[in-house]
Amino acid sequence: MRRRASLVLLAFAVFFAALSPLLRWYAFPRLAKIPPNQYQETVLEAKPATLLDYSTLKAKKVDKITIVQTLKGNVEESEKIERSAGRDVVVWDALSYVQGPDGKMVSKIPERYIFDAHSQDPVHATGEMVDGDPVNREGIEFKWPFLTEKRDYEYFDAQTRTSSPIHYKGTQDFRGMEVYYFEQTIPWTKVPMPKTMPIKGITPAQIAKTGITRWYTTKRMFWVDPVTGAPVNGEEVHKEELRNAKAMGMATDTVTVFAGHVKMREDYIVSIVDLVKSQRVLVLLLTSYLPWGFLVLGAGLLALSLWLEARSRRPGGAETVGRKEPEPAPTPA
Repeated sequence: MRRRASLVLLAFAVFFAALSPLLRWYAFPRLAKIPPNQYQETVLEAKPATLLDYSTLKAKKVDKITIVQTLKGNVEESEKIERSAGRDVVVWDALSYVQGPDGKMVSKIPERYIFDAHSQDPVHATGEMVDGDPVNREGIEFKWPFLTEKRDYEYFDAQTRTSSPIHYKGTQDFRGMEVYYFEQTIPWTKVPMPKTMPIKGITPAQIAKTGITRWYTTKRMFWVDPVTGAPVNGEEVHKEELRNAKAMGMATDTVTVFAGHVKMREDYIVSIVDLVKSQRVLVLLLTSYLPWGFLVLGAGLLALSLWLEARSRRPGGAETVGRKEPEPAPTPA
């Protein structure tokens, strides 16, 4: 009986020991993915800031500039691309909407970001764009991969339409979470005018004819949960200028369009941290809790199986109980 139980326990031990690496290296890469219908809204503020007053064509200090960023999953487009790409694809229609202290629109930049649902690698397909301009992204944008590593990544900048390294700067504690801090600096770069201008009747083409150019620089900072790859906080020290501005009758040749330290609003930080904390448990189940738990369980069952096998082989054990000792041969007379 003990030997039979030992064999059953040994079979379970082998099963759980084999299941442990399968969960981590086979199931996790296939099960962990971004849902195609995800919707997220984030509000950032620069308080105070410098903003171009288009009525006077002069830069002035303002109390606050608000930036509303939305990411909306386009399920219909993702299904179309999946059929040709042969893999799980997410399509995010993003919008960065900037408004001044009076609530009026300063600028709005739409994007379409197409990427692999599991790895977050970009997927190049028709419709990938920034402000109506076709682009071919390299690297990541908005989100890091699951199980983010302590290394630099290529990060796409929507203003310049180019990718450059975003550098890992160390591990920090953020609201009780261990996060990786990343930093990227974009030097002064000539960038396109937004397609939608804050003044009605003025188009980018009309401004371009005057010889005015738009330049931009930023220092981008992210605090990223390494388990889910989701940023729990983001900031930018951002500045934009118009150069050769005298061509439009401005007093100086270089005019600040926007300058400020952009930070995520506190209520959005709280909600994002709570969301990420709940999601990271699901990722840890597949990458740590269950694989290690099954491995420990398999080792325990193996030890119990060997113990029962040893007990069954001892004199007086289950295998020897009830066994008759042979009678001695009769002594000859």
